[in-house]
Amino acid sequence: MGKSIVLASGSPRRRELLAMLFDEFEVIVSDCEETVTSQDPEKVTEELALQKAEAVAGSMPLRADPVLVIGADTVVSIDGKILGKPADQKQAAGMLRMLSGKCHNVSTGVALVGVEDGRQTWVKSFSETTEVRVAELTEEEINSYVNTNEPYDKAGAYGIQGKFGKHIQGIEGDYNNVVGLPVHRLYQELKDHLN
Repeated sequence: MGKSIVLASGSPRRRELLAMLFDEFEVIVSDCEETVTSQDPEKVTEELALQKAEAVAGSMPLRADPVLVIGADTVVSIDGKILGKPADQKQAAGMLRMLSGKCHNVSTGVALVGVEDGRQTWVKSFSETTEVRVAELTEEEINSYVNTNEPYDKAGAYGIQGKFGKHIQGIEGDYNNVVGLPVHRLYQELKDHLN
C-alpha cells in the first residue's frame, strides 16, 4: 500500500476492530496530557482523539513511507453527563445504577493524521454516536458485575462485548462504535485517503 498505519491507542478492543480494516499496523500509545474544552460528548471525543493522534504523529521518527496515525476516544453519556472510566467499585456501581433501565449514548471520536517527511500533511476528525438501552438492573446484578474485572478500563463501567452484554436490551447505531471504534464510518472516511 505504501502507507504505514499507526494506531494511537493501547486499547486491545480497538486493535481487534482495526484488524477488520488492515492486515498490518503498529500501535504507539500516546502519553499526551488530555485537555478538554467542551462539554459536548461528541466534541470531547474528537478533541481527545486528535490530541492522541497528533502527539503520536509528532513523536515518530522520520520514515520513508507516508504514515496514517489513527487516534480514538470513547465516552458514555446520559442526560448530558459524561461518564468516564470508573476509579473503583463504588464509582462503577454508581454508573451502572445511572444506566439501569435507561437509554444512553456512546460516542467515539476518531482523528486521522497524515504524516509525510516528518510533517503533518492533513488532519480529519469525526465522531459517531450509538444509542444503547440497558435493562433494569438489580443491586445483585450490579454487585456481581462490579466484582468482575471488566468495568474498570471502560467508559461507563461496562463492556457490551463482555459479561454485561446480557443486560443490553438493544442498540441503535453501530455496535463496533460501542466497543471502541466505528469501523464502518472509519472505512468510509479512509477510502479517499488510502487510494
